[in-house]
Amino acid sequence: MAPERETARERTPAGATATTRTRPRLDQPRPPRRRLLPEWDPEAFGRLSERIARFLGTGRFIVWMTVVIIAWVLWNIFAPHDLRFDNYPFIFLTLMLSLQASYAAPLILLAQNRQDDRDRVNLEQDRKQNERSIADTEYLTREIAALRIGLGEVATRDWIRSEVQDLVKELEERQNGHHKHVVFRADRPRGRDVDDH
Repeated sequence: MAPERETARERTPAGATATTRTRPRLDQPRPPRRRLLPEWDPEAFGRLSERIARFLGTGRFIVWMTVVIIAWVLWNIFAPHDLRFDNYPFIFLTLMLSLQASYAAPLILLAQNRQDDRDRVNLEQDRKQNERSIADTEYLTREIAALRIGLGEVATRDWIRSEVQDLVKELEERQNGHHKHVVFRADRPRGRDVDDH
């Protein structure tokens, strides 16, 4: 038991406190820190901003906004005085429209940034696909050239046909020459020649 205590004392330097002895382990994740600001999922927020930006860019939004503004103005002009909430200069309407514009502009910019990121990724993928297509085309071109070179050394059908025709002609000429020779021998007299005397 005494040697184990000595090794523990050797590991801990003199004057070290309990807080300095405990080191964070590298094989375990850190505990989450507390943040004062609320946390949100950037991807979900980006998708929401794209939906809003798409809606803001439609004719439906323009029609609904026009209907709301006309109803707002007509209500505050023709409604009973006690029920009006925004009198003639329509300051509250102006405030609401400026608030809507101040939120719409960053949402549209965020949606455009996300679209730019997607376009950049698509362009990168298209560039890689084009590089692969060019490499495949060059490979196929080399293979076709090698096949043409190899086919130049292989006998084609037309070449074989011409060679066979030449051989047939040569055989026919030999056979015709042989028949002439045989006929020449048959035409000779059967009797003894004069030279045989």
